[in-house]
Amino acid sequence: MKNYLAADTASSYLSVVLCFNGKTYAVYKENCAMRHSAELMPAIDGLLKKAGTSVNEMDFFACTVGAGSFTGIRIGVSAIKGFALATGKKILPVTTFYAAAYNGEGKKILTLCDALHGCYYACAYNEKGEETLAPSYIGEDEVRKFFKDGYLLRSLEALVLPEDLTYTRLSPEQALQGAVEKLAGNESNFAEPRALYVRKCQAEAEREKNAAKGG
Repeated sequence: MKNYLAADTASSYLSVVLCFNGKTYAVYKENCAMRHSAELMPAIDGLLKKAGTSVNEMDFFACTVGAGSFTGIRIGVSAIKGFALATGKKILPVTTFYAAAYNGEGKKILTLCDALHGCYYACAYNEKGEETLAPSYIGEDEVRKFFKDGYLLRSLEALVLPEDLTYTRLSPEQALQGAVEKLAGNESNFAEPRALYVRKCQAEAEREKNAAKGG
């Protein structure tokens, strides 16, 4: 198994996984909303010290690129890109959708991230792991259609869903590790990490709205 450092800052939680010399070390903090910038580097430093290693000994780095918090995603991507630049190592981008569905072969899965106000960022996969719904912004009625069609609902974060809908919340650090190790088997999955924004952030939406009015 290769040595790697992976970080997930896309949601309100913080998840960091370090694999070194066949051993896995992890940090998980449930409530880190608005504190990722303060919590991420100490978490990484603590894992490196615990494992007795440094970023120079990593074979590659990985980070979640969304969907999720606009600010959180940027913090994680920036940190990992900094490590990669400093060490000359490659990066493995991982979507939160893929992480939530990484071990779902043989099942139809709809992965969800909370987008607030009864809406969700979603991506669906069939039994072969192929996308049947590209990353999208959907409401409860659309979630319900997938649920009735036999899709299992999964998320890496706590969701508030209508009573007729049930979902499974996966362990974020275990899902991150599983997704990274699965994706790392294919060299083509390594790439420059680009944030996955399913819909525009509020600032971008406002700029476009104002530009349209000005036109």
